[in-house]
Amino acid sequence: MKKVTGVRFKKVGKIYFFDPGDLKMEKDMNVIVDTAMGQEYGTVVIPEKEIDDSEVTDGLKKVIRIATEKDKKIRDDFKAKENEAMKICEEKVAKHKLDMKLIDVEYKYDGSKLIFYFTADGRIDFRELVKDLAAVFRTRIELRQIGVRDEVRRMCGNGMCGRQLCCCSFLSNFETVSIKMAKEQNLSLNPSKISGMCGRLMCCLKYEEEVYTEKLKRIPGIGSIVKTSEGTGEVTSVETLKEILRVKYKDGDEVYFKKHELKDVVVIKATENITDMSLESDENIKELEELEKLDKIDINNSEGEI
Repeated sequence: MKKVTGVRFKKVGKIYFFDPGDLKMEKDMNVIVDTAMGQEYGTVVIPEKEIDDSEVTDGLKKVIRIATEKDKKIRDDFKAKENEAMKICEEKVAKHKLDMKLIDVEYKYDGSKLIFYFTADGRIDFRELVKDLAAVFRTRIELRQIGVRDEVRRMCGNGMCGRQLCCCSFLSNFETVSIKMAKEQNLSLNPSKISGMCGRLMCCLKYEEEVYTEKLKRIPGIGSIVKTSEGTGEVTSVETLKEILRVKYKDGDEVYFKKHELKDVVVIKATENITDMSLESDENIKELEELEKLDKIDINNSEGEI
């Protein structure tokens, strides 16, 4: 077993594991760690954890030291310069007439690198821009293109639920979200109702996926023929989480409906439990399929901290 410490570099971001060595780590302690991109200033979120040697990647980086007041002051001084750096970069972008939108700027804690985050529809030739910026700031310059999910995460805001966006408050990693999840949860397949501020399918569709998947394995789909205490009928709707079926019965020319718990139903002929997409417009389905493709691209290209 290997002892590791979990460190985060942003309020909401991935947790990376480091070798604490002989240092005594405490939660919320600030530390200086060694990364592939140089030294970084981070916060301990997992003081100590033991993991199997097979789970440790080769060359696990070390915690160099516990951050001092001097380290914090250096970090804060450079942090205070970011707004001015943003304004200067925007002027340079306009000067070079580049079709890109600046989203955020970030100094390394010690000023050794200045990173500008931007969005653009395609590839941008910013070589001349980098030269201009390097001449002004006298440090290493990196321009990093990000997707719309990362853009919204950096700008923050509230979702349609009224709460702060998940990606801004607690969501460490983006996961692929699919139309299938919305269908299984019997949600409207209207893109405007199941898309977030970023224009992609809402991350929260993923949260209850496992529960729905497990329940739908046992619940007969719409159109299934079932036997209950009322007789034989056809399932017309399903309340998945409550495991309640609405069954249609025929008594001569009379048609009536009753609800039954799953445990009180015997399935005679089952159908697959999938939302009827024929009720949705072709335009909606096509737009959702395009969002699903873009979502996978965004996640594969999502920014990393180190």
